[in-house]
Amino acid sequence: MNEITYSRNGDYLIPDLTLTQPEQHLGKYGRMRKKYLQEHRTPLFNSLLLSEKLFPHLLEIDKTANRRLTQIMSDLQKVQPAPDKRQKQMEWVGYMNNLKAQAEEIILKELIYN
Repeated sequence: MNEITYSRNGDYLIPDLTLTQPEQHLGKYGRMRKKYLQEHRTPLFNSLLLSEKLFPHLLEIDKTANRRLTQIMSDLQKVQPAPDKRQKQMEWVGYMNNLKAQAEEIILKELIYN
Protein backbone atom coordinates (compact mmCIF):
# COMPACT_ATOMS: atom_id res chain seq x y z
CA MET A 1 0.00 0.00 0.00
CA ASN A 2 1.25 3.48 -0.83
CA GLU A 3 2.13 5.72 2.05
CA ILE A 4 0.69 9.22 1.93
CA THR A 5 3.04 12.08 2.69
CA TYR A 6 2.00 15.49 3.93
CA SER A 7 3.32 19.04 3.67
CA ARG A 8 2.81 21.58 6.43
CA ASN A 9 1.09 24.77 5.32
CA GLY A 10 0.70 27.02 8.35
CA ASP A 11 -1.30 25.01 10.90
CA TYR A 12 -2.54 22.51 8.33
CA LEU A 13 -1.14 19.28 6.93
CA ILE A 14 -1.89 19.04 3.21
CA PRO A 15 -1.56 15.63 1.50
CA ASP A 16 0.98 15.51 -1.34
CA LEU A 17 -1.26 14.26 -4.12
CA THR A 18 -0.14 14.00 -7.73
CA LEU A 19 -1.87 12.90 -10.89
CA THR A 20 -0.20 10.51 -13.25
CA GLN A 21 0.47 12.16 -16.60
CA PRO A 22 -0.70 10.33 -19.72
CA GLU A 23 2.14 9.31 -22.05
CA GLN A 24 0.06 9.49 -25.20
CA HIS A 25 -2.58 11.84 -26.52
CA LEU A 26 -6.14 10.79 -27.19
CA GLY A 27 -7.42 10.76 -30.72
CA LYS A 28 -10.82 11.63 -32.11
CA TYR A 29 -12.61 8.48 -30.93
CA GLY A 30 -11.11 8.56 -27.43
CA ARG A 31 -12.31 12.12 -26.97
CA MET A 32 -15.75 11.22 -28.32
CA ARG A 33 -16.01 8.31 -25.85
CA LYS A 34 -14.96 10.58 -22.98
CA LYS A 35 -17.62 13.15 -23.88
CA TYR A 36 -20.27 10.42 -24.14
CA LEU A 37 -19.32 8.97 -20.74
CA GLN A 38 -19.34 12.42 -19.12
CA GLU A 39 -22.75 13.35 -20.48
CA HIS A 40 -24.66 10.06 -20.49
CA ARG A 41 -22.88 7.56 -18.23
CA THR A 42 -21.71 9.76 -15.36
CA PRO A 43 -21.42 7.01 -12.70
CA LEU A 44 -19.23 4.89 -14.99
CA PHE A 45 -17.15 7.94 -15.92
CA ASN A 46 -16.60 8.84 -12.26
CA SER A 47 -15.74 5.25 -11.36
CA LEU A 48 -13.16 4.99 -14.14
CA LEU A 49 -11.76 8.40 -13.28
CA LEU A 50 -11.34 7.66 -9.58
CA SER A 51 -9.76 4.26 -10.19
CA GLU A 52 -7.35 5.81 -12.76
CA LYS A 53 -8.66 3.47 -15.45
CA LEU A 54 -10.28 6.20 -17.55
CA PHE A 55 -7.28 7.13 -19.69
CA PRO A 56 -6.28 3.52 -20.48
CA HIS A 57 -9.92 2.81 -21.36
CA LEU A 58 -10.12 5.83 -23.68
CA LEU A 59 -6.78 5.00 -25.27
CA GLU A 60 -7.89 1.42 -25.94
CA ILE A 61 -11.19 2.63 -27.47
CA ASP A 62 -9.27 5.05 -29.70
CA LYS A 63 -6.81 2.41 -30.93
CA THR A 64 -9.56 -0.15 -31.49
CA ALA A 65 -11.72 2.36 -33.36
CA ASN A 66 -8.86 3.32 -35.67
CA ARG A 67 -8.05 -0.33 -36.42
CA ARG A 68 -11.74 -1.05 -36.99
CA LEU A 69 -12.06 1.97 -39.32
CA THR A 70 -9.24 0.67 -41.49
CA GLN A 71 -10.74 -2.82 -41.57
CA ILE A 72 -14.27 -1.65 -42.40
CA MET A 73 -12.99 0.69 -45.13
CA SER A 74 -11.09 -2.14 -46.81
CA ASP A 75 -14.08 -4.49 -46.52
CA LEU A 76 -16.42 -1.89 -48.03
CA GLN A 77 -14.00 -1.22 -50.89
CA LYS A 78 -14.07 -4.92 -51.75
CA VAL A 79 -17.88 -4.95 -51.86
CA GLN A 80 -18.32 -1.60 -53.65
CA PRO A 81 -15.66 -1.03 -56.33
CA ALA A 82 -14.20 2.47 -56.50
CA PRO A 83 -14.32 4.69 -59.60
CA ASP A 84 -11.04 5.36 -61.41
CA LYS A 85 -9.05 7.84 -59.34
CA ARG A 86 -7.20 9.39 -62.28
CA GLN A 87 -10.15 9.96 -64.59
CA LYS A 88 -12.97 10.68 -62.12
CA GLN A 89 -11.26 12.40 -59.20
CA MET A 90 -14.29 14.09 -57.68
CA GLU A 91 -16.35 10.90 -57.85
CA TRP A 92 -13.50 9.02 -56.17
CA VAL A 93 -13.32 11.63 -53.37
CA GLY A 94 -17.07 11.42 -52.85
CA TYR A 95 -16.86 7.63 -52.85
CA MET A 96 -14.11 7.62 -50.20
CA ASN A 97 -15.98 10.16 -48.06
CA ASN A 98 -19.11 8.01 -48.29
CA LEU A 99 -17.18 4.89 -47.22
CA LYS A 100 -15.63 6.73 -44.29
CA ALA A 101 -19.03 8.03 -43.17
CA GLN A 102 -20.45 4.49 -43.28
CA ALA A 103 -17.49 3.10 -41.35
CA GLU A 104 -17.66 5.85 -38.72
CA GLU A 105 -21.37 5.25 -38.22
CA ILE A 106 -20.64 1.59 -37.48
CA ILE A 107 -17.79 2.49 -35.12
CA LEU A 108 -19.89 5.02 -33.23
CA LYS A 109 -22.64 2.47 -32.69
CA GLU A 110 -20.29 -0.40 -31.74
CA LEU A 111 -17.62 1.32 -29.63
CA ILE A 112 -18.39 4.89 -28.69
CA TYR A 113 -22.08 4.83 -27.72
CA ASN A 114 -22.10 1.34 -26.23
